[in-house]
Amino acid sequence: MEEKLYELAVLLQEEARKDGLNETGIANIKVFKASSVTEALHTVYEPSLFIIAQGAKRVMLGSNTYCYDASSYLVSSMNLPISGQIIEASLEKPFLSMQLCFTPEYIFDLASQMDSVKKGTIQTPLAMSVHRVSEELIDAILRLAKLFQKAEDSSILAPLIIKEILYRLLQGEYGVVLRQFALHGSNANRIAQSIELITSDISEPLHVGLLSQKVGMSVSAFHKHFKYVTAMSPLQYQKQLRLQKARELLVTKMNEVGEVAYNVGYESPSQFSREYTRFFGLSPQKDLMQFKREIKSV
Repeated sequence: MEEKLYELAVLLQEEARKDGLNETGIANIKVFKASSVTEALHTVYEPSLFIIAQGAKRVMLGSNTYCYDASSYLVSSMNLPISGQIIEASLEKPFLSMQLCFTPEYIFDLASQMDSVKKGTIQTPLAMSVHRVSEELIDAILRLAKLFQKAEDSSILAPLIIKEILYRLLQGEYGVVLRQFALHGSNANRIAQSIELITSDISEPLHVGLLSQKVGMSVSAFHKHFKYVTAMSPLQYQKQLRLQKARELLVTKMNEVGEVAYNVGYESPSQFSREYTRFFGLSPQKDLMQFKREIKSV
């Protein structure tokens, strides 16, 4: 296993042209590199499998903390606002990981073809989990990484290997849980539908009663299962998405603070500034000034 992880790290290092997130030539596959440990950074995970080849990371979802390294993998079953921190990395041995994005529909279709997938039902599961990696899973990941520089082969072989990787995932400890999010009519799938509705336009006011009605749940059941899945309330979830989108608008488009506030659904710029400061530790103005200084120093 150590030899395979070393080989995977070499391949990811070759593919990662810079620190941060790197797109690859294979659809839905990304490589992340960090040459030093980091502070906790806010982002949104889409439904994905995360495999570390080298280093370690800490991920915070609500009040829950997940630590994983090359011996384990992390799965996010839906769009989740998280805080992530690289806790093991250096110039000599940078943090290297691979992200495989997937859709619940793909998981459902694959699970329906599998006689061997566990079909039990469980209490509404949390949408994030860490599990021990298997040799079969690493074998498939390694074969996929070897296709990064082989465009002709990857167009044919990559979809087959990705299917194998998700098949291994469904066969593993998290298989039953992952299936619940893709299974139409399950509480987990209803919450997944509600999250799609929330994320489709985060500037819209959140009416929990209407949202719960749309996904076929009572308000009390909706609140309970939403917190089971995301480790936060619907309002907390939307607020975190809004603030993260606001920061993206600030640092990428350099928009005015008031304009950003309205774009993400805040009627009061002063309320937006207060909540932004509590969440990120800096006011929008100071955060933007710091970002501009960092850009100049590069």
